[in-house]
Amino acid sequence: MCGIAGFVDFAKASSEQHLLSLATAMADTLIHRGPDGGDAWADAGAGIALGHRRLSIQDLSPAGRQPMSSADGRYVIVFNGEIYNFRDLQQELAGLGHSFRGHSDTEVLLAAIVQWGLHATLPRLLGMFAFALWDRQEKTLYLARDRAGKKPLYYGRCGNSFLFGSELKALRRHPGFEYEIDRDALACFLQHSWVPGPRSIYRAIRKLPAGCSLALQAGREPLIHAYWDAAEVARSGEREPFQGSMTDAADELERLLLDATERRMISDVPLGALLSGGFDSTTVVSLMQRLSDRPVKTFTIGFDEADYDESVHARAIVEHLGTDHTELTVTHKDALDVIPQLPEMYDEPFADASQIPTYIVSRLARSRVTVALSGDGGDELFAGYKRYQRALRDARRWSGLSGGLGRGVARLLHGSEELGWKTLQPRPGADSMAKWRYFAAGLGRNAAGLTTSDPVVLFAGQRARIASGAALVLGAHDMDYPLGDIAAAASLAEPMQGMMLYDFTSYLVDDILVKVDRASMAVSLEVRSPFLDHRVVEFAWRLPLALRWGERGSKLVVRELLKRYVPPALTERPKSGFGVPVGEWLRGPLREWAQSLIDPGRLRSQGLLREGAVTTLWRQHLCGWRDHSDVLWSVLMFQAWLNNEVATGNTPA
Repeated sequence: MCGIAGFVDFAKASSEQHLLSLATAMADTLIHRGPDGGDAWADAGAGIALGHRRLSIQDLSPAGRQPMSSADGRYVIVFNGEIYNFRDLQQELAGLGHSFRGHSDTEVLLAAIVQWGLHATLPRLLGMFAFALWDRQEKTLYLARDRAGKKPLYYGRCGNSFLFGSELKALRRHPGFEYEIDRDALACFLQHSWVPGPRSIYRAIRKLPAGCSLALQAGREPLIHAYWDAAEVARSGEREPFQGSMTDAADELERLLLDATERRMISDVPLGALLSGGFDSTTVVSLMQRLSDRPVKTFTIGFDEADYDESVHARAIVEHLGTDHTELTVTHKDALDVIPQLPEMYDEPFADASQIPTYIVSRLARSRVTVALSGDGGDELFAGYKRYQRALRDARRWSGLSGGLGRGVARLLHGSEELGWKTLQPRPGADSMAKWRYFAAGLGRNAAGLTTSDPVVLFAGQRARIASGAALVLGAHDMDYPLGDIAAAASLAEPMQGMMLYDFTSYLVDDILVKVDRASMAVSLEVRSPFLDHRVVEFAWRLPLALRWGERGSKLVVRELLKRYVPPALTERPKSGFGVPVGEWLRGPLREWAQSLIDPGRLRSQGLLREGAVTTLWRQHLCGWRDHSDVLWSVLMFQAWLNNEVATGNTPA
């Protein structure tokens, strides 16, 4: 795992030394992603510079250093990630006459591009990656990102330069960087807790979509090419569904996951696994232990608050499997101490509060290993969230009131909630207002279900933290396409399939994978996800819904597989996840911190957030009228990010 950065200077006015110096400075902002070394390469005649920071995983020798040139000298690459089938590709390429100096996957990737070209090579790759490739012959810069979007890649044109990098901090190091905030993206962030791709928080900068490559030549606009499309994979799965029984499906899933897991256990450095005790991480650890001749290193964190502690479940599983287990009990103070680090760690506003325990468990794992496997992706592929069932239930409940009548009733419900607040005006801490919390929340929830008859569109609306992000941001507009491709998701025959696709192309990419990537790379830990092997993904979309969800609950085929390794009594329990009591913290130990960040005077001087709207949310939360912890956490994470930007000399506007 590594960090990459670079730029093309279209003016071609800088010396090679200047280009090298600037590319190095950009890459050095990513030292946490690559603490084991760094280098840069530049061509002043072409105005191109590439920078790299290295976390040594495969081929620890100098032969694995980057930027790396192809054997014929045509291509230069900076690569972040892992190609898990590089040995297969190396053997095939050797048979075609290629020779290799070392045994890194980057060198194999370059040889593959020389042999087959970039566009023919990308579909051959098994892995997670983001890379930049310079074609010296065609004077073309290529960017590429893996199918699931595991590895991040930002890019954009600022003045006479085209910038790219693994994180925004690398692009900001370039003197031409443009700091204007995208207010529509900010509004969407406040709605959903993350900035949806392809946008970023900055107007000039974009995220390369998952499964895509980009080509840039001087004087032309960038061209984006999709070499893999999750929506088409889902549609194809519906056209050609898996025909076997539940046992057949579990057999095939086991075969695919065993291979995906074994490939992800290839490492020249210590390796382990993150274990929550849920179905997905337990499945991965079980397969790892089957493939290993020694106890697998596993890592779990527990909480000193019983309502949030899952460690006892993980402990029972590791005792059954016999892993080499490390567990840490996290106190209230441990979690709060992470909060000041979040703006720098996430580099762009991000407000999934489980970012806190994700960082802590990553830090724990890094104390003993450099690579860890996880169960990310299982929920989105195998119907693991209860919210799918809730959306179907609500769609059935309100189906007769959709359309104009439904919208009218929805306005009435919203108006009733607003009138109740204005009339009662409860005081902060007034216990008598606690009963209104559920009443007010119910009004908003029911109103959301009255505006559409499509369960997938309803589901997308229910995923929002607040109905309108633009209501909180001066000069912003709510986007019609806040997340993913809603039309593609709604076109699937089964509404629940559409909900899973919506989550896979939005929540997974822009929330879950961002959370894990930034938290783990902050401590230089590489996290690998067998469930996100594209062969597993494509198989999951071929499974009829009845093999994934039914009266017995969700993840049916995963449960069928897992019971071959772990007694069901150890895993059959309600899903919990990495929750943290943000709502309670905001009324308690974080209250002073929060009030300073959303002080009305501060908001007015910044000119970004609507002072009155934010103050209302805060007052309603403090008195218990509504639990606004989700949207308030988004507001506070933006304010903390903005404060950090100003403190470090940047000037967002």
